[in-house]
Amino acid sequence: MKYRMLGDGLKVSAIGIGCMPMIRDGNISYGAADDDESIRTIHEAIALGVTFFDTAEMYGPFSNEELVGAAIKGRRDGLVIATKFAMRWNGDEMTGLDGSPANARRAVEGSLKRLGIDTIDLFYQHRVDPKVPIEDTVGGMAELVKEGKIRHIGLSEAGPETLRRAAAVHPIAALQTEYSIWERDVEDEILPTCRELGIGFVPYSPLGRGFLAGGISSLNDLPADDWRRNDPRYSAENLPHNLAIVATVAQVAARHGVSNAQVALAWLLAQGDDVVPIPGVKRRATMADSAGAPDVALTTEDLAEIDAAAPRGGTAGPRYAERGMRMVKL
Repeated sequence: MKYRMLGDGLKVSAIGIGCMPMIRDGNISYGAADDDESIRTIHEAIALGVTFFDTAEMYGPFSNEELVGAAIKGRRDGLVIATKFAMRWNGDEMTGLDGSPANARRAVEGSLKRLGIDTIDLFYQHRVDPKVPIEDTVGGMAELVKEGKIRHIGLSEAGPETLRRAAAVHPIAALQTEYSIWERDVEDEILPTCRELGIGFVPYSPLGRGFLAGGISSLNDLPADDWRRNDPRYSAENLPHNLAIVATVAQVAARHGVSNAQVALAWLLAQGDDVVPIPGVKRRATMADSAGAPDVALTTEDLAEIDAAAPRGGTAGPRYAERGMRMVKL
């Protein structure tokens, strides 16, 4: 495994693991998951040199952190465990965004218990709360750093001005935002702002929620309860257009003798040494395939071919439905 530096001196494996798809019975389904296989997947990832694991209290909710905690028990040394907060809760029911310092503290205490660790390595605000000044949110998170409950602060889906205001309060180690061959809007302002401020970039959904891997040709390929049935880019109207992007990725993959997923991840890695994708996995086979992406060297011709097939704004459909789009780039 190769390693990279995010911001604030945080060193991680060049590929991280998004643990969200490991939810077995919960609020976000990407097909059936098995707890035993998920835990074996995390164990094998560690054996391959992966150090960076991403979860959040809202995955499940709460159960994904518990699963990650069970998997890393006795294997904690050298790992970078990232989790996130954003919501107020009434039991398992989300009751709204809450970026207050008090809610950050509540979330940290719960996450530490569920993960079974003493310190969270990277603690993100999962979505910006427009009702709470980012200075207050990050100020509260900075207090948690001082207390040793978290090591580094991150934001997710924050816009350029929010990033600047946040970084003026405390160093921001990472911004986590969707970025992939078919989602490139961050290249306009957000990624340059991160580089201006020394903030590492962590793309989530780097495989287009699995689409770029090449195994989905219609909605019939997804289980009835699969979250992606709500994704506009998977709709019957947009999917045929987007399959052309996958065809180009497949052509590049065939030339290199690697998988579509490895090409999609290698493309992100080629965008800069500060980019660390976190593909979501729930099985050992897909994890091991993704972990091999840092060894794939795309040529300038490969990159140009992909750019031509998937220019900024060239994907059919927005990345979220209307409600989700209102919560990004804040």
